[in-house]
Amino acid sequence: MPGRSRVAGYGRKLLLCLQQRNFGRRVSNYPFSYKISWPVRFLKPSLGGAKGFMPAHGEFLPVVGKGVRLAFVGDISAEANRRAPICDADLAALLASADLIVGNCESPVVRQPSARLGTRIGTHHAMTREFLSAALEATGIARDRLVLSLANNHVLDQGVEGYEETRATLDALGIATVGTDTIIARMAVGPLTIGLVAFTQWRNAGAADFSGRVAMVEDFFAASRGGLQGVTDIDLVCAVPHWDWEFRHFPRPQTRVWARRLAGLGVGLVAGHHAHVVQPVERIGETLVAYGLGDFLGTAFVRQPWPGRIGAVLVVDVSADHSTRGRVASYRMVPFMRLREGDREHLVPLAKVAGRLGAKARERWAVVYGAGQSSLTN
Repeated sequence: MPGRSRVAGYGRKLLLCLQQRNFGRRVSNYPFSYKISWPVRFLKPSLGGAKGFMPAHGEFLPVVGKGVRLAFVGDISAEANRRAPICDADLAALLASADLIVGNCESPVVRQPSARLGTRIGTHHAMTREFLSAALEATGIARDRLVLSLANNHVLDQGVEGYEETRATLDALGIATVGTDTIIARMAVGPLTIGLVAFTQWRNAGAADFSGRVAMVEDFFAASRGGLQGVTDIDLVCAVPHWDWEFRHFPRPQTRVWARRLAGLGVGLVAGHHAHVVQPVERIGETLVAYGLGDFLGTAFVRQPWPGRIGAVLVVDVSADHSTRGRVASYRMVPFMRLREGDREHLVPLAKVAGRLGAKARERWAVVYGAGQSSLTN
């Protein structure tokens, strides 16, 4: 638990975050119990919940011919960074090895924030085009191999104008986006065609503002009531949901119900966001579900408690062989930690984090993933 003075500082900021979640107004869609538990769980993420999930890595079938490698990263924001992060060379090399990388754009990309006070105190997110470009370069992520989801609660933090500017800026950078509707986007990735769809359970603004701009979970399931549309000749459908409650290491029952519904619809791979801590992996039939990847770049405060600074890169190898085309052949949850280095973060593989902090973080990882460990070397 942080020291007393740090807790006092957190308390002031957490109060502002509660205000951002419209504690007294029916604008956002967070339940009351979620709102009042948020500060406690931010300081001490919950380990309560169902156990018995998958280990941190697994192999389901051999890849005889050429396969495709997908990498999924967590929430991306500039909130904990004044400058672009530093990234360990091994982690950057892993990301560079992927044929396609998918992440969640947790901050609007704008020249100047319109919600100036909220942005200054951290309740409204924003990042510049320059920061995002430098962060991608530092982490080995090529723009032409990147897809960012805009289906999240913060995407309208800078208003409708900021949302439109974000879409235009990402398009100008050559970065593909999903999550603005329920249509499955088709991506040619090596010899395979990958389908991507994203939606969010949560919103920080009114329903009218999100409507027609951001796919909500109810939109997606309503649109797919008769089955997934437009999936002909798609080898693997991947869903990127922004779901569950923040700072809980294990998914809530409703989240797992949605995961089963996605599997029933034929989605073969699910990579979730929003919890800001790592969450476990489950296999439902042939569908691989990674409930939460944590943050890729810090979305909360600069001095966030250590459990929230553990993240994961989900690396998935997909078969392109004739008999198993489009099936997940293997997966790895590769853990890293975001360490402070002045006014920016340093992304370091968990195995390289020294001292008591590293020991605590690896112990937490083992609790979430059981005996299954994963690193850049296995």
